[in-house]
Amino acid sequence: MTKLPRKPSKPLLGEADALLRSRPRRRRDPDQPNLPFDPMPDRIEPCLALLKARPPKGDDWVYEIKWDGYRLAVHIEPTGIRILTRGGHDWTHRFPAIKQGALWLPVGSAILDGEAVVLDGQGRSDFGLLQQSLGGRGGKKKSSDAIFMAFDLLYFDGHDLRNSELDMRRHLLEDLVPAGEQGDIRLSEQIEADGDQLLASACEHGLEGIIAKRRDAPYSSGRLGDWVKVKCIQSDSFVIVGYEKSTAARAGIGRLLLAARKGKKLLYVGGVGTGFNERNAYELREKLDGLITSTPATDVDRRGAIFVKPKLIAEIEYRAWTDDGKLRHASYKGLRDAADEAVVYELE
Repeated sequence: MTKLPRKPSKPLLGEADALLRSRPRRRRDPDQPNLPFDPMPDRIEPCLALLKARPPKGDDWVYEIKWDGYRLAVHIEPTGIRILTRGGHDWTHRFPAIKQGALWLPVGSAILDGEAVVLDGQGRSDFGLLQQSLGGRGGKKKSSDAIFMAFDLLYFDGHDLRNSELDMRRHLLEDLVPAGEQGDIRLSEQIEADGDQLLASACEHGLEGIIAKRRDAPYSSGRLGDWVKVKCIQSDSFVIVGYEKSTAARAGIGRLLLAARKGKKLLYVGGVGTGFNERNAYELREKLDGLITSTPATDVDRRGAIFVKPKLIAEIEYRAWTDDGKLRHASYKGLRDAADEAVVYELE
């Protein structure tokens, strides 16, 4: 496919430096058939980023900041706006500001891929603030604080763009959502830089990491490697399988017991006792007490622990793994909502 120019081309000039103009447009012959339109997909499985330790190198890759929120698809349809989660749940009513922002976009039909985030005072996405604005896991609140960071355009005015390369899709997206706009729908800007230097800068500013994308790749659902994520601090989803009580801790939760997947089984990977605040601790305790069971979901042997059914998935930030396969310096960030269909960490 022909590459689009990175910068607007200069106008063509004639001999007297006058702009050359095209011929006047003729009226369309009504007997001439219309160009066929692609049917608008009801839902598109998202393209997912593959986790790597280092950014890929080369001119084939472009970079973006990694946003820490909920992956969403914003459908602008002739009948209205639909906002779908990664799992296909309709959350239009949960994001009224994003819905209104989509109504104002100058397009008849489109599907935007991006992330709903809440920014902190330094302009960084904060998953905990997003969860709080939605009322926690399973909450029913509407978030007027969340904004939508758009990073791809999958359908545009009757044309399915998934087979077009990323450069083409971004060209159209940047016309639709200009860089620098500060509304409820904003552009996740691409950065052409050295991947290692950009990652170092992102980590220095307290960001979660970066995303690298192959500029000539079509949009492919699933985790195929055309998108790569590199994190400053490890953050993944783990199943809560129990907790230990504490008389000194908020809501009496001293430590959550966590598990990762290994094949079809759950394997204990340690616990987390920090990151709770007054509000999320009591909400979490209420949910845990409704899942208490006498049968542990893993082979964990923690005397005095209270075991729960493996229904809740927590987002955990951590620094590394110990030699015996446990999380090191873990901190609780919040519960993933079932509608988000977060992928539980898979042990090799």
